[in-house]
Amino acid sequence: MIENAKHYLQQYFGYSEFRLGQEKIIKQVLAGKSSLCVMPTGGGKSICYQIPALMLEGTTIVISPLISLMQDQVDTLVEMGIEAAYINSSLSQNEILEIMQNLQEGHYKLLYIAPERLESVAFVKTIASLKVPLLAVDEAHCISQWGHDFRPSYRAIGRLTKSFINKPVVVALTATATPAVRDDICHQLDIPVENTVMTGFARSNLSFSVIIGQNKERYIKDFVKKNNHEVGIIYAATRKTVDHLYEVLKRAGISVAEYHAGLSEGLRQNEQNRFLHDEASIMVATNAFGMGIDKSNVRFVIHYQLPKNMESYYQEAGRAGRDGLPSECILLYAPQDVQTQRFLIDQTDDRERIPNELQKLQSMVDYCHTENCLQQYIVNYFSDVTEEKCGKCSNCMDDREVFDVTVECQKVLSCVIRMGQKFGKTMVAQVLVGSKNQKIRSFGFESLSTYGLLKEMTIKEVTNFMEFMIAEELLAVNQGTMPTIYVTPKGKQVLVANLNVKRKGVLVTKQIAETDPLFESLRIVRKKLADEANVPPFVIFSDKSLRDMCAKKPTSAQEFLEVNGVGENKLEKYGEAFLKAIADFQIN
Repeated sequence: MIENAKHYLQQYFGYSEFRLGQEKIIKQVLAGKSSLCVMPTGGGKSICYQIPALMLEGTTIVISPLISLMQDQVDTLVEMGIEAAYINSSLSQNEILEIMQNLQEGHYKLLYIAPERLESVAFVKTIASLKVPLLAVDEAHCISQWGHDFRPSYRAIGRLTKSFINKPVVVALTATATPAVRDDICHQLDIPVENTVMTGFARSNLSFSVIIGQNKERYIKDFVKKNNHEVGIIYAATRKTVDHLYEVLKRAGISVAEYHAGLSEGLRQNEQNRFLHDEASIMVATNAFGMGIDKSNVRFVIHYQLPKNMESYYQEAGRAGRDGLPSECILLYAPQDVQTQRFLIDQTDDRERIPNELQKLQSMVDYCHTENCLQQYIVNYFSDVTEEKCGKCSNCMDDREVFDVTVECQKVLSCVIRMGQKFGKTMVAQVLVGSKNQKIRSFGFESLSTYGLLKEMTIKEVTNFMEFMIAEELLAVNQGTMPTIYVTPKGKQVLVANLNVKRKGVLVTKQIAETDPLFESLRIVRKKLADEANVPPFVIFSDKSLRDMCAKKPTSAQEFLEVNGVGENKLEKYGEAFLKAIADFQIN
């Protein structure tokens, strides 16, 4: 039976072997065992139900929380020659009726539905009357109140399974589940705990970095310019920050899109499509964007502000490198981000969840301050305990020079105290650089002994230095409409020379990958074919497939079939165009 599964894997998906965990889950499902599949984002969870769906008689129902996920997956399946459809709020009533008619006539191997559909008694009755051998629950952590993204509509799934005369096998899939969440999923969906398959949370192709105390805006602009051929997502915590970053990058000549709940639904959809179709290389968004986005060629994810918990962070960062190619996950940390997240947590209607959410936030703060391997921290958070270091995160690879900045810190601390600890960073910086503006004079600060003590630095440099001091807990911020800074007990120890302060040099942005002219040529071919088919380019071929074409340079249909991700259907559809492009490139 597993040999048949491998045949389908090669024929439709273009892969000769299953990834870690896929074969075990598929064997369990085909043996009629309901299972929980825990794999990292990009680990290939969808294969675990798509292959059985092709092999089992009837229609597999896939419950998925987001419209974008359904559309991407159905587009991809149809391109492979697999009959699939989705039903969600983006369709008209006539379109839904047509799909339901086709469904009852047995035209689909897979049907994707939103969990909210299960609130309709008539819909559930229709589904329960069909031959449904398999029920796949994607983003299964949404069913648990202990999870980071609990959705009450997911609770209806348990009722659905009891509506069938012949109960289907259930496979629940998630990338981010702590032990408590895993237990809850199994309980809610009647899955034996021993049928859980976990492949580990480590992503070997991802490099994690935490950057503290640097100018975030300058870092983003520099990084994006150095990697202007790469696709990336930049997450921010608030709509206002998303709008600001979008304008900053747009003015810098970057092809950028934005996404947050404050935009109209039509504009959000348009911006998302621009990004998916490679018309915008950068997406700046709140966490409203991305769950289930199947875009495989995202080379970097930057968090401009601290996320509220590790589950959200790992899911969002994990949208980089879904194709398995090396990719960057960067978190830009500033202490005031914690206050922003505390404020957002405090807005929740469910007051009982607040203590748990604050505990999760503290785990994120600890992640930003650990000096140990970052990927190891993430893996251990999800109780997949490992002693193994990744060897490539910013902590494992940190070889920056360390400088003693005790004297500079003492100058700043002294100035803050002499100004009465009643002003913000900018005002303190202006005094330290010796600014001659009217406001400084009106307070008489030009007569302070600390006036001009750091005149060799710019105001921006002094402000950034104070951000570093806040991160080191030498200064702290009184939040309010006009935030002010004050000296902490630890800062006072520095001031009286009981404690020295060291600072690492600035972390320099880097280029992710060398530019390959053949790869760029193949991207143009892919974009043209994608536009003609009205699908995102990654649906035609992933970046990994294009890179493999560059390495193998196939000259025949048989050689093209050996490229990663090329199945018989895609050979027939696109082989000629790509073989010609490769041949033309080599001639020229």
